[in-house]
Amino acid sequence: MTLVTAGAMIANIASYLLQLLAGRWLGVAGYSEFASLLAVQLLCAVPALALQNVVARELVHGADIAALRALRRRCALLVAVAVVVLVPVVSALLEVGIAASAAALGSAPALVVLAGDQGVLQGSRRFRGLAVVLGVTGIAKVLPALVVLACGGGATPALWAAAGGIAAAAGYARVVAGSGRPVVPADGSVSGPAAVPVGTPGVAGGFAGVFAVLQAAQVQAALMALSSADLIVVRIVLDEPDASRYALGTIATKVAFWLPQAVGVVLYPRMAQPASSGSAVRSALAVLSGIGVVAVVGAALAAPLAPVLAGQDYAPIEGLLWLFALHGAILAVLQGALLSAIAVQRTALAGIAWAGLVLEMMLVLTLASSVTGLIATVASVATVTTTVVAVLVIRMAAGRRVPAPA
Repeated sequence: MTLVTAGAMIANIASYLLQLLAGRWLGVAGYSEFASLLAVQLLCAVPALALQNVVARELVHGADIAALRALRRRCALLVAVAVVVLVPVVSALLEVGIAASAAALGSAPALVVLAGDQGVLQGSRRFRGLAVVLGVTGIAKVLPALVVLACGGGATPALWAAAGGIAAAAGYARVVAGSGRPVVPADGSVSGPAAVPVGTPGVAGGFAGVFAVLQAAQVQAALMALSSADLIVVRIVLDEPDASRYALGTIATKVAFWLPQAVGVVLYPRMAQPASSGSAVRSALAVLSGIGVVAVVGAALAAPLAPVLAGQDYAPIEGLLWLFALHGAILAVLQGALLSAIAVQRTALAGIAWAGLVLEMMLVLTLASSVTGLIATVASVATVTTTVVAVLVIRMAAGRRVPAPA
């Protein structure tokens, strides 16, 4: 978990640095467009995250590595077709150029290819390699975009540069993943891939594999929509300066959301195994809640640094950063609960998250008219949604029974 945390933190720090410097260089007049396009790019990660979870789960269950990589190719092709269709739609919704929309969506197929190999590393418990890939991906994505912005480029060239970096990272991940050999745990147990004959197809083959990814994708989509929808509609409900201030405040949300990413990544293979699923779910939710408390306190203490780092234009949100962090911490717990649902193929729970999203959009579009009102609304809806999902997940874990060994 320490290794994966280190790799994830390198990627996250790089991402926060990009947003912070972009907020300074583009100013309150131009940063909201860049932030909205970044939110779209985050939504592009939905099929990639879904594929990673399915690949890791099926590898734990003994699926053939060749079948899993064939599944990755099919998913990448389907995502590429979807990108072509969605580019003009996103352009019209966000009122940006076709080139900007294509830049935000263009990284989606490469993200799918990258996620396939991350799933291989995760499912085979090769966490050292996964940590390296996470760190390299973060740097490869952010560094080219920073160079473009530093040279005076706008949002569109920066996002194209980021897409190129992601493609390069996908090639590197394929080298690291290699043959996908599992790592035998320190206790010598043979759970996971080593316990099942090589070549077991699982759901990785043909349409069944794509359907499994789609099931996981709708869970990930609900989570990502809840964490990104406010950034997409912020330009509708707030004026341009306040929209930029709100967008910068969501950096604290992202910090609290992604900070405990390693918890779910490391415990996910255990969630997928009947013998350890219940304890893994309870451990994940407890650790995520504890880290969330630390993140909120840290945001409150570090709030005076925000105007210093980003500029005095962002001083009005200083006292709200703890609330932004609380929103992210709550979503991190929701992510852990939904990951457990994917691990045991109980993806119907995502319906609660979708209902929360609908409620959030209704309240935001009718009630929110200020930065404070918007963040208070989305944080409140996230709290209710997470509480309901977490209670149901814990009850399912408590009621799960493992068959006695023969």
